[in-house]
Amino acid sequence: MATEDNFGSGKIKIRIEQHTFTAGIWCAAWLYTIGFLHLSFGKGVLGIILWPYYLGAHFSGITR
Repeated sequence: MATEDNFGSGKIKIRIEQHTFTAGIWCAAWLYTIGFLHLSFGKGVLGIILWPYYLGAHFSGITR
């Protein structure tokens, strides 16, 4: 069951954004940084999994 929009046309507009290029650049830079720091495999995995969480928590202002 679709609801009508403000113009009464009965169509719903869906906007899809793809950020594949930006995500690819971010991933490549992340892997380069891990290689540049000469991290072991275990520390590299922890860096990929945990560090984005800490960055998000820091920049979101939730933790003070």
